[in-house]
Amino acid sequence: MILNSKTAAGIAGLLLLICGCGRSSDTVQYGAAPSSGQTVYDSAAAAVYGADEYGMKRYVMAFLKRGPNRSFDAVKAAELQNAHLANITRMATEGKLVLAGPFLDDGDLRGIYIFNVPTLEEARALTETDPAIRAGSLVMELKEWYGSAALVPLNDIHATLSRKGITE
Repeated sequence: MILNSKTAAGIAGLLLLICGCGRSSDTVQYGAAPSSGQTVYDSAAAAVYGADEYGMKRYVMAFLKRGPNRSFDAVKAAELQNAHLANITRMATEGKLVLAGPFLDDGDLRGIYIFNVPTLEEARALTETDPAIRAGSLVMELKEWYGSAALVPLNDIHATLSRKGITE
């Protein structure tokens, strides 16, 4: 897979923003690190989020790419997109998907998922539930990824920020 510099920079910026770059929370609540800049370890939060001693955990990242079957009429394409978004919502509600989103250009790389699962096999099974994958309009490349356990509550935080759901 070849990424242009704009897309690569966007991915890098997104991942740096998500990971928090060394910041830690002093409680399970959402917020900034203590004002002193000291890290305050919260064993309860670490256990809830599945963090290792570095505050990290295993995920599986999925790169959604343009698939070979993109010749749907407008009605079928809209139905497929709605089913795709409903599937994203379902996986997030189940705690299996901590992040999903499209790229904002019209390139072959369409978006990413970060699955909150420990194995490629489990992520592959979840991928196969996506109607857009089954229809061939998207294909996914899966990669094991090690990132901040702070991603786990991301959907709960997002729910406090959004006025509408993605399927509305």
